[in-house]
Amino acid sequence: MDLLESVRAAYDAQQQAEAVTAEAVHQAREAGRTWQEIGEVLGVSHQAAVQRYGNPSPLAEADELATTVIDDLAQSRWSHVSARFDATMREQLTDEGLAFGWTEIAKRAGAYQNHGDTSAVRIGEVTTTNTRLSFEAGEFVARITFRDDQTIAGLFILNPEAAAAT
Repeated sequence: MDLLESVRAAYDAQQQAEAVTAEAVHQAREAGRTWQEIGEVLGVSHQAAVQRYGNPSPLAEADELATTVIDDLAQSRWSHVSARFDATMREQLTDEGLAFGWTEIAKRAGAYQNHGDTSAVRIGEVTTTNTRLSFEAGEFVARITFRDDQTIAGLFILNPEAAAAT
Protein backbone atom coordinates (compact mmCIF):
# COMPACT_ATOMS: atom_id res chain seq x y z
CA MET A 1 0.00 0.00 0.00
CA ASP A 2 1.24 3.46 -0.88
CA LEU A 3 2.12 5.57 2.20
CA LEU A 4 -0.31 8.30 1.18
CA GLU A 5 -3.04 5.69 0.91
CA SER A 6 -2.18 4.63 4.46
CA VAL A 7 -2.48 8.22 5.63
CA ARG A 8 -5.85 8.56 3.85
CA ALA A 9 -7.11 5.29 5.37
CA ALA A 10 -6.01 6.34 8.86
CA TYR A 11 -7.66 9.75 8.40
CA ASP A 12 -10.89 8.17 7.19
CA ALA A 13 -10.91 5.82 10.19
CA GLN A 14 -10.36 8.79 12.50
CA GLN A 15 -13.25 10.70 10.91
CA GLN A 16 -15.54 7.70 11.24
CA ALA A 17 -14.55 7.23 14.88
CA GLU A 18 -15.22 10.92 15.55
CA ALA A 19 -18.68 10.65 13.99
CA VAL A 20 -19.46 7.59 16.12
CA THR A 21 -18.20 9.38 19.24
CA ALA A 22 -20.28 12.49 18.50
CA GLU A 23 -23.41 10.39 18.06
CA ALA A 24 -22.70 8.47 21.29
CA VAL A 25 -22.25 11.76 23.17
CA HIS A 26 -25.52 13.06 21.72
CA GLN A 27 -27.35 9.91 22.81
CA ALA A 28 -25.78 10.07 26.27
CA ARG A 29 -26.94 13.68 26.67
CA GLU A 30 -30.46 12.78 25.53
CA ALA A 31 -30.46 9.99 28.13
CA GLY A 32 -29.65 12.55 30.85
CA ARG A 33 -25.92 12.03 31.30
CA THR A 34 -24.03 15.15 32.37
CA TRP A 35 -21.20 16.88 30.56
CA GLN A 36 -19.04 16.11 33.60
CA GLU A 37 -19.66 12.37 33.19
CA ILE A 38 -19.03 12.52 29.45
CA GLY A 39 -15.85 14.54 29.93
CA GLU A 40 -14.54 11.98 32.43
CA VAL A 41 -15.11 9.14 29.95
CA LEU A 42 -13.37 11.12 27.19
CA GLY A 43 -10.51 12.16 29.49
CA VAL A 44 -11.25 15.88 29.17
CA SER A 45 -12.92 18.55 31.30
CA HIS A 46 -16.67 19.01 31.06
CA GLN A 47 -16.01 22.40 29.40
CA ALA A 48 -13.88 20.73 26.72
CA ALA A 49 -16.59 18.12 26.13
CA VAL A 50 -19.23 20.86 25.75
CA GLN A 51 -17.01 22.84 23.39
CA ARG A 52 -16.32 19.84 21.21
CA TYR A 53 -19.68 18.07 21.21
CA GLY A 54 -22.19 20.59 22.54
CA ASN A 55 -24.50 22.57 20.35
CA PRO A 56 -22.38 25.56 19.25
CA SER A 57 -25.34 27.36 17.69
CA PRO A 58 -27.40 29.76 19.78
CA LEU A 59 -31.11 29.13 20.12
CA ALA A 60 -32.77 29.95 16.82
CA GLU A 61 -35.46 31.90 18.71
CA ALA A 62 -33.00 33.89 20.86
CA ASP A 63 -33.62 37.26 19.16
CA GLU A 64 -37.39 36.89 19.41
CA LEU A 65 -37.22 35.70 23.02
CA ALA A 66 -35.02 38.62 24.05
CA THR A 67 -37.30 41.11 22.31
CA THR A 68 -40.35 39.66 24.06
CA VAL A 69 -38.68 39.90 27.47
CA ILE A 70 -37.58 43.50 26.81
CA ASP A 71 -41.08 44.46 25.63
CA ASP A 72 -42.57 42.87 28.75
CA LEU A 73 -40.14 44.84 30.95
CA ALA A 74 -40.93 48.07 29.13
CA GLN A 75 -44.67 47.45 29.59
CA SER A 76 -44.25 46.58 33.31
CA ARG A 77 -45.43 43.02 32.73
CA TRP A 78 -43.27 41.64 35.53
CA SER A 79 -45.18 38.37 35.87
CA HIS A 80 -44.77 37.68 32.14
CA VAL A 81 -41.00 37.96 32.56
CA SER A 82 -40.79 35.94 35.77
CA ALA A 83 -42.97 33.21 34.27
CA ARG A 84 -40.04 32.53 31.92
CA PHE A 85 -37.51 32.15 34.76
CA ASP A 86 -35.80 28.85 35.48
CA ALA A 87 -36.04 27.54 39.06
CA THR A 88 -32.89 29.33 40.23
CA MET A 89 -34.01 32.69 38.84
CA ARG A 90 -37.45 32.23 40.40
CA GLU A 91 -35.80 31.75 43.79
CA GLN A 92 -33.58 34.80 43.39
CA LEU A 93 -35.70 37.47 41.70
CA THR A 94 -39.30 38.39 42.42
CA ASP A 95 -41.70 40.50 40.37
CA GLU A 96 -41.13 43.26 42.92
CA GLY A 97 -37.38 42.99 42.37
CA LEU A 98 -37.85 43.30 38.61
CA ALA A 99 -40.05 46.36 39.06
CA PHE A 100 -37.56 47.94 41.46
CA GLY A 101 -34.62 47.39 39.10
CA TRP A 102 -36.41 48.78 36.06
CA THR A 103 -37.65 51.79 38.06
CA GLU A 104 -34.11 52.55 39.27
CA ILE A 105 -32.83 52.56 35.69
CA ALA A 106 -35.66 54.87 34.62
CA LYS A 107 -34.82 57.23 37.49
CA ARG A 108 -31.25 57.50 36.19
CA ALA A 109 -31.84 57.44 32.44
CA GLY A 110 -35.42 58.57 31.86
CA ALA A 111 -38.16 56.71 30.08
CA TYR A 112 -37.42 53.69 27.91
CA GLN A 113 -37.57 54.52 24.20
CA ASN A 114 -36.56 51.50 22.13
CA HIS A 115 -34.12 48.68 21.62
CA GLY A 116 -31.56 47.84 18.98
CA ASP A 117 -30.66 44.58 17.33
CA THR A 118 -29.92 41.52 19.42
CA SER A 119 -26.72 39.52 19.21
CA ALA A 120 -26.71 35.94 20.47
CA VAL A 121 -23.89 33.57 21.31
CA ARG A 122 -23.81 30.01 22.56
CA ILE A 123 -21.79 29.59 25.75
CA GLY A 124 -21.79 26.00 26.93
CA GLU A 125 -25.35 24.88 27.48
CA VAL A 126 -26.95 28.34 27.32
CA THR A 127 -27.51 31.12 24.81
CA THR A 128 -26.64 34.64 25.91
CA THR A 129 -28.17 37.64 24.16
CA ASN A 130 -27.13 41.29 24.24
CA THR A 131 -29.55 43.99 23.15
CA ARG A 132 -28.88 47.72 23.27
CA LEU A 133 -31.61 49.67 25.09
CA SER A 134 -32.21 53.38 24.53
CA PHE A 135 -33.64 55.57 27.28
CA GLU A 136 -34.25 59.33 27.21
CA ALA A 137 -30.90 60.16 28.77
CA GLY A 138 -28.74 57.11 28.22
CA GLU A 139 -28.17 53.66 26.89
CA PHE A 140 -27.89 50.26 28.50
CA VAL A 141 -27.52 46.66 27.35
CA ALA A 142 -30.03 43.95 28.24
CA ARG A 143 -28.09 40.70 28.72
CA ILE A 144 -30.43 37.74 28.90
CA THR A 145 -29.31 34.12 29.16
CA PHE A 146 -31.67 31.41 27.94
CA ARG A 147 -31.58 27.68 28.51
CA ASP A 148 -32.45 25.35 25.63
CA ASP A 149 -35.98 24.99 27.02
CA GLN A 150 -36.27 28.80 26.54
CA THR A 151 -36.34 29.59 30.26
CA ILE A 152 -34.34 32.54 31.52
CA ALA A 153 -31.19 31.63 33.45
CA GLY A 154 -29.87 35.20 33.75
CA LEU A 155 -31.16 38.75 33.31
CA PHE A 156 -28.98 41.84 33.59
CA ILE A 157 -29.31 45.46 32.55
CA LEU A 158 -25.76 46.74 32.12
CA ASN A 159 -24.14 49.98 31.12
CA PRO A 160 -22.53 49.57 27.69
CA GLU A 161 -18.97 49.73 29.06
CA ALA A 162 -19.61 46.91 31.51
CA ALA A 163 -21.32 44.84 28.81
CA ALA A 164 -18.34 45.27 26.49
CA ALA A 165 -15.89 44.23 29.22
CA THR A 166 -17.61 40.92 29.95
